[in-house]
Amino acid sequence: MPVTALTASAAPAAGETVLEFPDNFLLIDLCGEHDRHIAQLEDRLSVQVARRGNRLAIHGEPDSQTRAAEVLRALYQRLESGRGIEPADIDRELRMGRSLGDAGLQDGDQAELFGDRMGDRVEIKTRRKVVEPRTQTQRAYVRALYDHELAFGIGPAGTGKTYLAVAVGVSLFLGGHVDRIVLSRPAVEAGERLGFLPGDAKEKVDPYMQPLYDALHDFLPARQVQKMIEEKIIEIAPLAFMRGRTLSHAFVVLDEAQNATSMQMKMFLTRLGEGSRMVVTGDRTQIDLPRGVSSGLLEAERLLADIPRISFTRFTSADVVRHPLVAAIIEAYDADAAASSRREAGAAAAGG
Repeated sequence: MPVTALTASAAPAAGETVLEFPDNFLLIDLCGEHDRHIAQLEDRLSVQVARRGNRLAIHGEPDSQTRAAEVLRALYQRLESGRGIEPADIDRELRMGRSLGDAGLQDGDQAELFGDRMGDRVEIKTRRKVVEPRTQTQRAYVRALYDHELAFGIGPAGTGKTYLAVAVGVSLFLGGHVDRIVLSRPAVEAGERLGFLPGDAKEKVDPYMQPLYDALHDFLPARQVQKMIEEKIIEIAPLAFMRGRTLSHAFVVLDEAQNATSMQMKMFLTRLGEGSRMVVTGDRTQIDLPRGVSSGLLEAERLLADIPRISFTRFTSADVVRHPLVAAIIEAYDADAAASSRREAGAAAAGG
């Protein structure tokens, strides 16, 4: 039974929007433990939501009331379909809302890869969870991962570039579209000094690969991850270990690509083999290469941007899906960098 908004004349007071929900048990889930879901909505939209039996009354600015009502309806429909609600689901509805129905996804094999969808909502199915993009850019990125054999995701930390790439890789593997998953990062801090670190080769490089292990464990049971690593179905290795290989029928991810040199990037990109898909992720603002060494990510972006079969998805601080403070921190650093550039340009002009 659909959620029904009461008419203005039926509303108990002027200046409020009232929603009526037929299932009180689902309404409890909609509100969340200690009304935490409602609190999240109130904080983000600057509204107040009061519960009256099986009704929720929304107070605030008219546009905010309308937006809150849309989000509550969508979340209730999610519950009616048998799915739960997490804070991430509320965040996604707040960010994307009605635009979820405007994806324009094509029919056929590519659309099938996305898995089941509620309307046009993109879902990535893995063993442990179903992953859904939370911003328009994330959705465009996921679509690009399925549509292109080589895709780049470039932007600040916390935007889900690597997480979504690994999720798509796991989904494609589970669906039989690739035979293995290869995850790589430049071990910049180790570099040529790798031999001085304690332990065997795996123990030396594992600290640099840990974010990739963390993502895998979000999507697959730990025992399955371990077994797949032992059987070489999943490979997690530093970028330097990719030299001389051809990666066929694999889903390949290069993370932290801003720390790959130009030669390393060329080497990695030319590993692409038959039946494989490759994803390159990185953040232009976090280059850890020695002074004077150019970033392979920046060069690849310049050289490959006009090749039709290669996609580039660019994230901004608006796509950060970690703690809200992360977006504010990124914006503060970006603003400072822009101000520094202006000061340098002004000083150069004055000196000239």
